[in-house]
Amino acid sequence: MSDFEKKIIEFKSRLNSTQDSNEIELIRTDIFSKNGFLNSQFKKLGSLSEDEKKTFASNINKAKQELLEIFRVKASEVSDRDLYEKIKKEKVDVTLPEKEFKIGKIHPVSQVIDEISCIFSEIGFSVEEGPDVENDYNNFTALNTPEDHPAKDMHDTFYLDENMKTLLRTHTSPVQVRTMLKGKPPFKIIAPGRTYRSDSDQTHTPMFHQLEGLHIDKNINMGHLKGCLNYFIKEFFEVDKIKMRFRPSHFPFTEPSAEVDIGYRIEKNKIIIGEGDKWLEVLGCGMVHPNVLKNCKVDPKNYQGFAFGIGIDRLAMLKYGINDLRSFFECDYRWLNYYGFDPLDVPTNYRGLSK
Repeated sequence: MSDFEKKIIEFKSRLNSTQDSNEIELIRTDIFSKNGFLNSQFKKLGSLSEDEKKTFASNINKAKQELLEIFRVKASEVSDRDLYEKIKKEKVDVTLPEKEFKIGKIHPVSQVIDEISCIFSEIGFSVEEGPDVENDYNNFTALNTPEDHPAKDMHDTFYLDENMKTLLRTHTSPVQVRTMLKGKPPFKIIAPGRTYRSDSDQTHTPMFHQLEGLHIDKNINMGHLKGCLNYFIKEFFEVDKIKMRFRPSHFPFTEPSAEVDIGYRIEKNKIIIGEGDKWLEVLGCGMVHPNVLKNCKVDPKNYQGFAFGIGIDRLAMLKYGINDLRSFFECDYRWLNYYGFDPLDVPTNYRGLSK
């Protein structure tokens, strides 16, 4: 037996007997590296005759293939075993209590949605939801929006198809349409959710949150709307008195329409909501347009109602002193830790919404 054959047998024995990944790597270096055994054997070919070269080169290549296969199998075997041992050592019993428990924070938007829902549930409103991806009919046509209305332009609305028939909803009013089409009056709902418009600055973001309110019944009038909003604003801002005014406005889906302003004053560089010599716009509202009722299969001769739209993010900024809308969506944990809320402190009217 030649020295070459003895050395190959030795390498095979070392590979087969080892169970250590580091040892396998050392053997691989001894055999296959630039200064390893096989390369040293190829260097000897220059001193051999042509016949001897062919035989010796063939033996080297054959040995190389055999060693490579043994190395591959052994490396895979040891790697699998090491992984199993690692997993076994790191196995965690998920039924055990957490060693280092940290309480997360509720985002101000989620908190305000809960607060608003709590307030309106006290006066008989239920919560309805709808999809973020809407069709043109529910988002515009059913809500009495003309074809040439600026809101339907591509620079304001995110369309999802070339025909401009599918879009990301621009408000949560389509939930009102869906609710009326699937049921029969009376309706008394709020619809919080995400909405989308092509706009971005300190007070606007492409994705934001709105809440629509709808009350349809017999003999509903503007007095009911005013009383409802007066109750909501006082409860939300947790004040005993509120100075409020309605300004005439225009929305395609309500007639008459109004913008609602509330009084405030500046005290020690802070906004104090309630009374004062300054006015702040907080929401839009009005009596549901008869065309909207007809489009939703509700007889406008027997039923009337009011609707209102609230910017949830804006109310959160106003109530909790947040001065940049974009920070709501930047995923800054420091910001959330400062402005966030205790997850166990669920808003309730009787104990205070944000206490």
